Amino acid sequence: MIGSEGQEERSKIARWWRMMVVGGVDHDRVLRQIAEDSGWSGRYAFLIVISGAISLLGLLMPSVAVLIGAMLLSPLMMPIIGLGFGIATLDFHEMRRTATALCAGAAIAIAQTVVFVSISPLQTITSEIAGRTQPTLFDLLVALLSAIAGGYALIRGRGGTVVGVAIAIALMPPLVVVGFGIATANWTVFSGSLLLFLTNAVTIALTAALVARVYGFGSHLSPAHTGWQLVLFVVALGLLSIPLGTTLRRIAFEAVAQRQVRDAVRAPFPDGSRLSQMDIDHSADPMRIRAVILTPRLDPTADRRIAADLRRRLARPVDVHVDQLRISLDAGAAEAAQIARATENARDAVAGARDRAVGDLALIAGVDPGTVQVDMAAHRLAATASALPGLGLAGYRALEMRAGRSLSGWSVALSPPADAALPSISIDQGVIDSVALDLAAWASARQQRIVSVEGGLLAQRRAVAAGIVARGGRAEAGDSRGGLRLAWAEVATDESRGTTALSRPIAK
Repeated sequence: MIGSEGQEERSKIARWWRMMVVGGVDHDRVLRQIAEDSGWSGRYAFLIVISGAISLLGLLMPSVAVLIGAMLLSPLMMPIIGLGFGIATLDFHEMRRTATALCAGAAIAIAQTVVFVSISPLQTITSEIAGRTQPTLFDLLVALLSAIAGGYALIRGRGGTVVGVAIAIALMPPLVVVGFGIATANWTVFSGSLLLFLTNAVTIALTAALVARVYGFGSHLSPAHTGWQLVLFVVALGLLSIPLGTTLRRIAFEAVAQRQVRDAVRAPFPDGSRLSQMDIDHSADPMRIRAVILTPRLDPTADRRIAADLRRRLARPVDVHVDQLRISLDAGAAEAAQIARATENARDAVAGARDRAVGDLALIAGVDPGTVQVDMAAHRLAATASALPGLGLAGYRALEMRAGRSLSGWSVALSPPADAALPSISIDQGVIDSVALDLAAWASARQQRIVSVEGGLLAQRRAVAAGIVARGGRAEAGDSRGGLRLAWAEVATDESRGTTALSRPIAK
């Protein structure tokens, strides 16, 4: 009896929904609007080009206001929603039409970005670019909720809501970051931003299809069709959740590990001890932990006990080393402890800023963060850039200058790859090409290598070598054969005389 009453109540709710909600939707108007706005057109292509260019500028500047301007154009939104409505109604012609427009628009945006970034010396990974390389489950939830709002706004004719949805989902910026990753051969940036774009696009399309079915679109379909649509929705979001959940889990683990390590390092030491400095390298295997603690009593077993405690807490291998500095608990020591306590948060902030700077430079250089050299005393970062096809010394030097401006407060030395070609050199009416001298001296100083000046007259070779040395590089006058040119010199040791001599230069 109770079951029949519940079934009757659900039937009343379904009838009310069909009459009052679904019945109030002008399905033909909505489908006509989608058909007009979701396909390929000259207007659509124009907005793709403009939105992609604005997004690239906003990412490189970086400027949130400029990025919002690109998001408001949002030319990719309607093809994706159109694809969702095509799935809802099983209109295969509409699905092909909107998918073609979406793929063509994405290809234009990526190709345009690759061209612009390749010819530009500005190839720095800014905070806005880096922020789109690590999508998490939160990004999927944002796309899901925004797609529900977008589908509702389209069906109910509430255009103002679409503006907020366009800003929330931000389809074009991650697609531009995909092109940036291709142009700079940085596959970490490429893969992360591509995952973010696919998350947004797939979630919007499938959620729009779900909202469309709820509002009566595709009512001619059988229950079996509806079941397959639900399976597609659940399976697609489930597959996307795996890498997004992994990233979120890693970020959450690092946040929890920071607190756990701090507690474990302090535990073996008596009251009055102060943790002065702590560094954690999560990418190392085992996880590397270095700390400095001020303590009134030294504990030779502290490293072993802390490591055992952290292995239990974190369930992963760790490499722990704690430098212990002994202090006494007299008045002077109490004052020192107070000072240490007051500066502890500041030091943590410095360590965090250092880790962020190392990560940013590693992204810019396209290398692993572990290869970045840090000199905290001089506040200096150094790294060797990965090879970028077609980029000469001028490009690498511009990349270094851009990195220096982005990493405020740090001195940055970004060396070009070892196989980077030296510039051509010329002397016009007794005047040596100063740009070539600057680049050669810069490359020599960064790589700690000797430039051999080849060919031409002896006086010319000596003058060019002197110009490079005067600019901070290392150079020698080399072989006289051929035209005037620069080449890297290979240094060999003459063991019989205990001296160092230049061997045959390696032409570049």
